[in-house]
Amino acid sequence: MPRPLTVAAAQLGPIARDEPRASAVARMVALMEKAHARGAGLVVFPEAALTAFFPHWWIDDPAELESHFERAMPSKDTAPLFTRARELGVAFHLGYSEIDGDKRFNTAILVGADGMLLSKYRKVHLPGHREHEPWRPFQNLEKRYFDRGDLGWPVVGALAGRVGMCICNDRRWPEVWRILGLQNAELVVLGYNTPQNDPRAPELDHLQDFHNHLSLQAGAYQNGTYVVAAAKAGLEEGCEMIGGSCVVAPTGEILAVSATRGDEVVAADIDFDRCAEIRRNIFNFAEHRQPDLYGPIAAGAPAPRLSAIEMTESEPAGG
Repeated sequence: MPRPLTVAAAQLGPIARDEPRASAVARMVALMEKAHARGAGLVVFPEAALTAFFPHWWIDDPAELESHFERAMPSKDTAPLFTRARELGVAFHLGYSEIDGDKRFNTAILVGADGMLLSKYRKVHLPGHREHEPWRPFQNLEKRYFDRGDLGWPVVGALAGRVGMCICNDRRWPEVWRILGLQNAELVVLGYNTPQNDPRAPELDHLQDFHNHLSLQAGAYQNGTYVVAAAKAGLEEGCEMIGGSCVVAPTGEILAVSATRGDEVVAADIDFDRCAEIRRNIFNFAEHRQPDLYGPIAAGAPAPRLSAIEMTESEPAGG
């Protein structure tokens, strides 16, 4: 029997540094309503969707930094999103910045159509740097502002399929996709805030959109899973961010993609049973994987030695 679902990536345009959460949430509610009108049963919002992406600037005031984080979810400001989702009968994915005790995380949650928490993930692959680098046109301080995620990559039964999550820079790392694939993920949802410009390697700027889709399509195809990826896009506080929000099939084909860098709904019909087409054939893990030879990956093989010049010039691109 088919297991159909209509899914939507709810792309957000820029959020101003002084824009209140209530405004961002109202924009998300409007996008959810549009997605519901198109039949969506799941809406995916971007990474850190409630505020401007503050790792892009230096903050030395602890109170100002903490103002970007949530101590509870739902909160007073986000409650309208949860309420509207229940009224519409729509599940959703939300990225936000979380404080838990003395730890700060870049977090995402999966919420069911009844408003109940289904799954939670905290970003592991934090890009960027820790110290202020004034020469940059914008900062990339995730390593300073967030702790490494501590929840692994959970995959849960939901929406008639198996759903996993990752966040932004995680999508660039094949190990993430394989861990999700080995748990039989049939849908991976994620948000991202990715600059158009990489100050360390501006010669790659014209490839940012290509590399985004390349990572998503390869992860989908090599693990037989659908992907819904939602961007925060456009010129936000001096940093231009790519769009490209999309839905990708288990074959690696892009089913739908955004046309703007503003608030936009990107929707597509999926059928979880299609994941088996890839998993029975090309990527049949039980028949074709050779895990006894993958020791260097599991053990963490030493990285190639780089010269001082190469180390200076080889910083990974942003999220």
